[in-house]
Order: sequence, then structure tokens, then C-alpha cells
Amino acid sequence: MSTEHAEGAGATGAAAAPQAEVGNRKLGHGLQVRHLTMMGLGSAVGAGLFLGTGVGINAAGPAVLLSYIVAGIVVVFVMRMLGELAAARPASGTFATYARMAFGPWAGFSMGWLYWFMLIMVMGTEITGAGAIMGNWFGVEGWIPGLICVILFTVVNLFAVRGFGEFEYWFSFIKVAVIVFFLAVGVLLVFGLLPGHEPVGVDNFSPFAPNGISGIAAGLLAVAFAFGGIEIVTIAAAESEKPAQAITAAVRAVVWRIMVFYLGSVLVICALLNYTTLDEADVAADSPFTRVLGMADIPGVVGFMEIIIVLALLSAFNAQIYATSRLMFSFSHQGNAPKFFRKVSSQKVPLAAVGCSLVFAFISVGLQLWGPENLINLLFNAVGGCLLVIWLGIVASELKLRRELEAEGSLSVKMWGWPTLPILTVVALVALAVLMLFDETARDQVITVTIAFALLSALGWYVGRRNAAGGADNSAVLDDDRLSDR
Repeated sequence: MSTEHAEGAGATGAAAAPQAEVGNRKLGHGLQVRHLTMMGLGSAVGAGLFLGTGVGINAAGPAVLLSYIVAGIVVVFVMRMLGELAAARPASGTFATYARMAFGPWAGFSMGWLYWFMLIMVMGTEITGAGAIMGNWFGVEGWIPGLICVILFTVVNLFAVRGFGEFEYWFSFIKVAVIVFFLAVGVLLVFGLLPGHEPVGVDNFSPFAPNGISGIAAGLLAVAFAFGGIEIVTIAAAESEKPAQAITAAVRAVVWRIMVFYLGSVLVICALLNYTTLDEADVAADSPFTRVLGMADIPGVVGFMEIIIVLALLSAFNAQIYATSRLMFSFSHQGNAPKFFRKVSSQKVPLAAVGCSLVFAFISVGLQLWGPENLINLLFNAVGGCLLVIWLGIVASELKLRRELEAEGSLSVKMWGWPTLPILTVVALVALAVLMLFDETARDQVITVTIAFALLSALGWYVGRRNAAGGADNSAVLDDDRLSDR
């Protein structure tokens, strides 16, 4: 691709896109729809659901259901728009690629690196948390089982992508099965259908909103980013056999099931446990899931939930090694990262990119263990702010590119109620940002991420000009061979 052509892709949107990311033909394409669907479900069902659900319930009371409904609707809309773009232009760079197509190289650079940074921070948290729990099991320092798991997942991610897909499929399947089991047991408890139990009635739903609108708003802040992670499925779709068809099926299957899992779980918890007894759980024994299952006299429930929480953490860690490595691979083809990250193995795996992800994951772990506390809190609390920027970028890209993609006839997935619902989604996300400014902890997130995004945008503008002058390969989307599978 010539430099002029590459710059045109950023300036004029979708028209130039089909010729891009020629390097992507080197990646594997062994993922199937079932892998993507389960990966999407599993990515959004993490340890935060099992341990953090009580925070929102404590803040809003049973009215936290309204907070989840609002947050869930926004995420469903964002994912629908991302699915629309991904089905039309499958790309390993996903929303960063679409931001670049819509607004130019600076937007793709800033959104891509912001998301990469967020995933790296989360990876460190997950492997540290999993290692601590496993260390207690075996009476050793947490870094020992953590290191063993890192080595295991390194091996998994260095083999063909289908192996990663199978591994992540079964990890996610276990998490989803636990949620379904929890919902079944919870419903039986609510209606008094288990031996020795009476129907619980609706006592725990009164008062419904003990802290009023302010409580619901606080609950919204606590739950708004619980669905984060689901967007990883669009990165993986680029390595499926038929990317456009796979992402269409996966997005349709995932978004509503996620809503059911979250709302169903919270509804059961609110029915069975008084909101005043709930808050953030530091250990599995305090998890509302553990407490509900304990009401059913299930033996060994604490140990069982510890295993599930560890699996949730390791599953997310595995998926994020994959996602960060593919983002780095995509960056290298756009001139936003060194060229050696383009290299792939005989298994069609970007070895250098995987290695880079692991190195920075270790740095993230080191920051948690030995870094200054203020710096740690600043970095790790920025995750919500990063997601907010990413979601806004996805919606803005869809609004900008929709007419061009529609004119090409390449939309197999369409956002409902366009452009009204996308605009309302922007309003909702901006309102959430304003709400965050009134919360001391969340305010720091917004300010930190705003500054980081501004700096990345400026750097992206500079890199884009340098690449244009040097004739860099600013590729963005899958090659025509793969697009013909649509």
C-alpha cells in the first residue's frame, strides 16, 4: 500500500480499508464460532462478578438492578456497534483500527495503546490474585504458583490459535456452568423448593432504593464497567475461518446472555441476602455467591468458589495475553510498533508480540508487589476510565463510518435505531463521565485517563506524520482473501 493510500484510509474512512493489514494473512484462522461465543461470555464473567457484586448492592440496595439494566443496555449497544464494524471489516486491531479508519492514525494509535495498557495492568492483577489463593492452598509464596501458571499460559499461547481457543473455551464453559448452577440453586431457594427451606418472599427488596437516586448513581459507578472484557471477542474473530460470519454469530449470542447472567445473579442475591450485609469480598468466603450456595447446605462451597475464582482469573489472564499480543502485531503493521513484532512462527503465532505481553505482565506484577502504593492505585484504578474512552471511541467510529459501509453493502450486522440510539449511547457515556467527576476515586480515573489519552493522541499524530514521510506500512484490516469469506 502506498503512503497516500494509507493516509486516505485514515482520512476518508472505510473506502480504502479492504486492501489493508496484509500481514494478517500470516496469522492462523483456527477459531470457530463456539470458541468466540464462549470466549465472549467468559471474558465478561470474571472474578469481579464473584467478588465485587456486593459493592453495587451495598451502595444502591435492590435498586442496583436498575444500575445493572442501564449499564447493560449501554454495553449491549456498544457491542452491537462494534459487531457491526467488525463484521464489515474484521481486524486484529479491532476498534483501534476502526478509530483510525474514521478519524486518522492518531485516533487508532491512542485508542489501541490505551487499551493495551489497560489489559497489561489487569493481567498483573489477575495473576497476582490467582497466585495468592493458590499459594494459600499449598502453603507457599504466591509468586511460585503464579510463575508456574505464567509458564503454562506462555506455552498455550505459543501453539496454534486453535489450541488457545480450546483452552479458553473450556475455561469459559466452567465459569458459565457455575453461573447457570448458581441461578438454578438460587431460584429453588427463593421459591422454597429445596428440602427444609421456605419461600423467602420479598422482604429483602424493601426498601428498594434505600439511598435514593444518589444510591442508584453510586451503584452505577460500581457496576458500569463490570461488563468490560467482552470486546476481546472482536480481536479473536480476525483469526476465525470466516471472520465476518463468526463475529456476527458471536455478538448476537453473547450480548443478551451476559445481561441474563448478570441480572439473574444480582436478582437472586438481592432476594436472598439483605443489602446491608454485602460489600466487596476480599476472600471467597465473603462472596455473595458463596453465601447463597451455602444457604443450600452445599458441602465444601468455600473451597469450590475459590477454585472458580482462580479459574476466572486465569481464564482472563490467558485471554489478555492473546489480546495484547494481537494488538501489538496489528500495531507493528500500522507503523505504531517495531517491525519485528510482525514475525510469526510456523504455527502462525506472533512470537515476539506474545513475549512482549509476558514481559510487561511481569512488570505489572512487580509494580503490585514492590511499587509505590500511590502509583499502584493510580495505574490500576484507571481501568474504568480507559473503558469509558474505548466505548466512546467505538460509538464515534460507528457514527462516522456507518454511511460508507452501508453504501458498500458490507453490513451483515446493523445497529438498531441508527443514528438515534448511537447518539443516546454517547449521551449516556458522557453522563457517566460527569457522574465519575463527582466521585473522588472515579474523578482521579477520569483525569488520569484524559491526560494519558491527550498525550497518546499527540504522540499518535507525530508517529502518523513520521510514518507518512517514511512510507511505513500503515495497514489496518484483513486482506481480500479473508474478506471474500464474508
